[in-house]
Amino acid sequence: MRVALFLTCVNDALYPGTGRAVVTLLERLGVEVDFPAGQICCGQPQHNTGYRGAAEPLVRRTATAFAGYDHVVTLSGSCAAMVRDNYPRIGARAKAEGRGAELTEAAASLADRVYELTEFLVDVLGVTDVGAYYPHTVMYHPSCHGLRMLGLGDRPRLLLEAVRGLTLVDLPGAEECCGFGGTFSVKDAAVSAAMGEDKVHNALATGAEVLCGADNSCLMHLAGTLRRQDAPLRTVHLAEILASTGPTASGAAA
Repeated sequence: MRVALFLTCVNDALYPGTGRAVVTLLERLGVEVDFPAGQICCGQPQHNTGYRGAAEPLVRRTATAFAGYDHVVTLSGSCAAMVRDNYPRIGARAKAEGRGAELTEAAASLADRVYELTEFLVDVLGVTDVGAYYPHTVMYHPSCHGLRMLGLGDRPRLLLEAVRGLTLVDLPGAEECCGFGGTFSVKDAAVSAAMGEDKVHNALATGAEVLCGADNSCLMHLAGTLRRQDAPLRTVHLAEILASTGPTASGAAA
């Protein structure tokens, strides 16, 4: 099984430690992970802001970078959704406009092989207990793309519930958007900030130590709100929790 890590722009530029955590986690589970150096932006910012033509070269580049891999694992629900949902649409539009089948084939070649991390662990590897140890009180924030477009469901919670030492508490209003929304946070900054403040208010009310999520873009937005309030709550990507081990951690079990 050939597996590639699709790190994404946000993680590459700002949170490389999350990428290292995924490699640590997957190697602990017996999976050899490659990092294709040709990967760049998947084109989501361009596509979502209406510059769909500008996204097409990035579709081709991304498909080429991950050619030949059985599974492509990513740390971002929004990037996974871009490839799985929007790449086929971009390819179909190009074909309808008579611009050849090359883009259509490139888009289709990748869409079915991209997995968000929790999908890969639960659905492909068949694992919920990854042998992690994390002695903290944690709540989980489901990002919009993971929740609504990918349908991650209870996969993240199943993984967190199996972590030794971890106490999982419910986040009030968990399914409400945190307000990041990519360029939405720039175009409608006041609304974005207000939504983030609502999410942080609910999180702080739980008394938990850690706010966990599967998208560092959402966590970055919420961490900024927490810093402005000088709040003690920490934001941590799910992968970093699952990669953590301690004195009571054991080998992974399905």
